[in-house]
Amino acid sequence: MDTSKQPPITVDPKGGKILSVVGGNYRILVSGKQTNGAFSTIEMLVPPQNGPGPHSHADFYESFYIVDGEVEVHSEAGTYTAKKGSFVLVPEGGIVHYFKNVSDKVAQLLCTVVPAGLEEFFEEIGEPVAAGEFLPPPPMDPESVKSLGSIAQKHGQVLYPPNFLDHK
Repeated sequence: MDTSKQPPITVDPKGGKILSVVGGNYRILVSGKQTNGAFSTIEMLVPPQNGPGPHSHADFYESFYIVDGEVEVHSEAGTYTAKKGSFVLVPEGGIVHYFKNVSDKVAQLLCTVVPAGLEEFFEEIGEPVAAGEFLPPPPMDPESVKSLGSIAQKHGQVLYPPNFLDHK
């Protein structure tokens, strides 16, 4: 065997770093540290009526494949209901967007980010949990929002108020 070649990366069904992020269960399947920064892939388990708030990121692509469930994807361009089997690509450039699980069961999304880095944001704001463990979303008092906004900015993101796209 040629030992100069990198072996495949494998992750067991309950493997990877699992984090509670804003009420969801995010499992980092492959990080930028493992891909030389090329990309990262994160499995997202999103409880009903949950999802991130409006945000943007100018310097990376973020894609979602809906493995199970249904999410509404809101952006400055409109709203799309992504059902099981749907694919969504948020291009680089900074369009404001967010998604919300609108079903009555946990939605499962496979998120890939190019280049990598979003997983480092999740590692900084998330709390390690067991597979399938869900913690309540953290309180969003003004101090927490300011802190989260600063951390997001450090990772190339801008956060917006929850109702930012309501009047678009």
